[in-house]
Amino acid sequence: MNQSTTAFDLVMFDLDGTLIETSPEIADATNDTLAQFGLPLVTLQQVNDWIGHGTQTLLVQALATVQGISKEAVRAADNFAAISAAFVQHYERRCGTRSHLYPHVREVLETLKGQGVKLAVVTNKEGRYTQVVLDAHQLAPTFDRVISGDSFATKKPTPVGVEACLAQFGVSKDRALFVGDSSIDAATARNAGVPVWLLPYGYNMGEPIESCQPDRVIADFSALVAADVGAQFAASVARQAAVA
Repeated sequence: MNQSTTAFDLVMFDLDGTLIETSPEIADATNDTLAQFGLPLVTLQQVNDWIGHGTQTLLVQALATVQGISKEAVRAADNFAAISAAFVQHYERRCGTRSHLYPHVREVLETLKGQGVKLAVVTNKEGRYTQVVLDAHQLAPTFDRVISGDSFATKKPTPVGVEACLAQFGVSKDRALFVGDSSIDAATARNAGVPVWLLPYGYNMGEPIESCQPDRVIADFSALVAADVGAQFAASVARQAAVA
């Protein structure tokens, strides 16, 4: 690869709220499950604020909220296994039905791949759903590695997924970038020692994205292939080194 023509050798992406808007179909699956068990439904905004730690955690939060009980009580309930199994069926059926790519995602990924940049997904979504969503939007062949929330013993914000990508592709931290939409993504990148750029339109649990103090907030994906991206990336690396 000619490193003078690209600012980085590896770009890692969060999935939900970064590459694909998935909350409508997650909300559908959640409410399908709640309705099946005769429970009150939740709103799309509530689901938006709960996304980030994986769908199992989101389901627990929804059940705790509509029943007015603790998350621990939800997990200890006799019917929790049955509810979880129902959610799996509902979400597998809903995956890809009401989600869509954010602006410029496909074009930018194709451009980066054409430049020889390694591309990876590092998400907390469980693997069965990650694959379905990527396939639904014909994105799976674009990525050189896909790491889901159940790929390792721990998930974001621990850096294990990022570190696995760095090791697999032999890329140094100063030639890698993490792109996400939340404080979880920012913490993951910081824990791994790589720069992080965040998008403002995803799911950050109701908090402004600037509060995560990323190296840069980008309006959309086009910034990843902007003419001045090399200078912007160098500035990110410099800021990362300054706080190390």
